[in-house]
Amino acid sequence: MGQASNRLIQSGILARDQVESLTEILDRFNAVGITMEIFDTLKEQIESNPIILYMKGSPSQPQCGFSAKTSQALMACGERFAYVDILSNPEVRTNLPKYANWPTFPQLWVGGELIGGCDIVVEMHENGELQGLVKNAAASSDTEEDSQ
Repeated sequence: MGQASNRLIQSGILARDQVESLTEILDRFNAVGITMEIFDTLKEQIESNPIILYMKGSPSQPQCGFSAKTSQALMACGERFAYVDILSNPEVRTNLPKYANWPTFPQLWVGGELIGGCDIVVEMHENGELQGLVKNAAASSDTEEDSQ
């Protein structure tokens, strides 16, 4: 279990029984009809991008207020991040909530872990947690790239 999951559990946002094993996740995917192709696509996007935001629109042209607030909070951290416009990617829009077990957008993923949606990201930005989390993920990514 990762640091972000532990923090969410400790803060009461995520109950320990909400954290799933890989077997439980794969069983849930089979039950809800996520194909291995879209599963692999989502997994690759999340694992290959230390910071990725699934949102409506783009950071420069968000298509909803929640995506706008989330991308603004993330941009204020000063690090590069990837984004996926779910409006242009209907398979991602349909299947990411099943993959993440999180029903809404935007979704911020850092270091392969779901951080949350707009309210959580904005709160973390306001209390200073987001910048540290994002900077650590960016620094870890830079270190990995330098060692390759």
